[in-house]
Amino acid sequence: MELQIIQQKIHEIRGVRVLLDVDLAELYGVETKVLNQTVKRNHERFPDDFMFQLTTEEWFSIRDGRGSQFVTPSKKFRSKIYLPYCFTEQGVAMLSGVLRSPKAVYTNIAIMRAFVALRNYARTYAELSQKIAELEAKYDLEIADIHEALTQLAPQDEEPNAWQNRPRIGFKNG
Repeated sequence: MELQIIQQKIHEIRGVRVLLDVDLAELYGVETKVLNQTVKRNHERFPDDFMFQLTTEEWFSIRDGRGSQFVTPSKKFRSKIYLPYCFTEQGVAMLSGVLRSPKAVYTNIAIMRAFVALRNYARTYAELSQKIAELEAKYDLEIADIHEALTQLAPQDEEPNAWQNRPRIGFKNG
């Protein structure tokens, strides 16, 4: 299973990275209903920091970002809308204890690798961003010093466009 496919399904919601139950069911090759029933039978393994249900606003925000062509229904119909469950990295790890098929084991390993890859990317990005900020601070000062030195070296009483009125030198055409 490609890490890139899994990474595209990971969302940041409420400040944590999560996978939606519909995406997990697709990855595991089971129906969403079956996945959620299994989780409900083992509810003690899934505290709020492992799994939570989206609010209507969160779901419409994610759904619209997924390229949905649906029109947002009125508030009257929102109560009938299925709101997906989100699984944090720990929740996905806990799924490995309740879903035991060979495909589930293989998929779980791939998902864990995707979370690790995203964490490594974020750390590398943060380190690179810090180094760039340090270089900017260092060289901004040096550039300011160079600019000041050039300003002091430039003749002060010359007009800014005086060079345009200077006598021309070189070959003249015809």
